[in-house]
Amino acid sequence: MATKRETLRKQLFPADKDLWTGEEVGWFKLPRTFPLLTALLKKDVRGKEDPTSTYLELLSHHYGGGFIILNQESEHAFASGFAPSRLRSWRERMAKLEELGFIKTKGVGGQTYKYVLLIHPTSVVEQLRLAGKVSEEWLNTYEVRKTATKELTFAQRATDQKRAAKAAKARRSP
Repeated sequence: MATKRETLRKQLFPADKDLWTGEEVGWFKLPRTFPLLTALLKKDVRGKEDPTSTYLELLSHHYGGGFIILNQESEHAFASGFAPSRLRSWRERMAKLEELGFIKTKGVGGQTYKYVLLIHPTSVVEQLRLAGKVSEEWLNTYEVRKTATKELTFAQRATDQKRAAKAAKARRSP
């Protein structure tokens, strides 16, 4: 499939050489379902505050392990699209992301948000579904996209986690 795309690209855009491949240092990965997650945040579950740009800013600081250490809150607020005088607005979006289950946070000293734990989007969607906050149309579209991109469903992830826990327990037992 990659060869077919490359051949087609060269046919359609033969002179273009400066391509955005995402393979350079400084990039981060997102699931192919991310546009659906942002649509969910923008329309279905957010209430008054749209936390999408704040969530994207957090994800851009994720280097693995699901854990983010924030420097100055004002820098993250600015990168999320808020003027320095609107730190409260950014904090409201952070609170909304936490309320919806996308993140968990810990503050230190005078910094309300210092440490952020990213919750797997599949788990978040399942909790929102159970709470009746996700439309069936959105959920159907999300599940179809997950299948097409070979992302694990909530049930598949739970089964894998149980298997891993069982294997870890077996390794610890003499």
